[in-house]
Amino acid sequence: MPANLADLQARAKTVRKEIITSTTTAGSGHPTSSLSGVEIAVALYFGGVLRYDPKNPTWPQRDRFILSKGHAAPLLYAVLAEAGYFSRDLLPTLRKLGSPLEGHPNMRRLAGVEASTGSLGQGLSLGIGHALATRLDGYDSRVYVMLGDGEIEEGQVWEAVMAAHKFQLDHLVAVVDQNGYQQTGSTTEVMDMKPLAPKWEAFGWDVQEINGNDMKEALAALEKTKQARGKPTVIISKTVKGWPIQGLLSKDPNHHGKPLTPEEAKKALEFIGA
Repeated sequence: MPANLADLQARAKTVRKEIITSTTTAGSGHPTSSLSGVEIAVALYFGGVLRYDPKNPTWPQRDRFILSKGHAAPLLYAVLAEAGYFSRDLLPTLRKLGSPLEGHPNMRRLAGVEASTGSLGQGLSLGIGHALATRLDGYDSRVYVMLGDGEIEEGQVWEAVMAAHKFQLDHLVAVVDQNGYQQTGSTTEVMDMKPLAPKWEAFGWDVQEINGNDMKEALAALEKTKQARGKPTVIISKTVKGWPIQGLLSKDPNHHGKPLTPEEAKKALEFIGA
């Protein structure tokens, strides 16, 4: 049963706490890249959108979520722990030697991870594989892939965009977490892909543009994707990197791949009320 909006917003606070705490404890990781995608991931897993069973993670008829921007693994781990795939007690072991919570998701080591990602630009292709496989098996499973707006500069992504349209994968949904930054700077400086919507539309996709840090918009957009017929859907999710604690961090608006210091983490947790 779908959670109400207040429940989802409370869950988002918890997930943000776990992202901040786990990366600060590890002394490494990508907290800001993880924080920008929280609303979409929480709406997906706890808003009655994604069909899954933590007690049977390889259930053939399940829906799939693939985190193509694999460096945002702390987000995926926090959500999977909240969903019951493994104990929350495992979260502080992020990036520790021997822990299954590796710096990037490893499907061979952790239940609920649908694809080993981290080499950017591959997630949508993997999602197409899942979508075609479930179709061949006769299942009505849906496949969701979250991409970064930096990684969509890669050519493989656009080959996948073409293929998804060719095969009329209306049970495939791409989410572009458009937070405006990538490893080496702003996406505008590195390779300006804006405007995104007309490009995806030109490749035959159904397109939605939303404020991705608004839970209500995120949930409504994900629900609307179920109405797609004959073509895949992309949600251009306009977000803020590090939301909502970006003002508490250094003057660098990117803050890519840097954990918060213990002092910053304390202030951040107090700010979000977690």
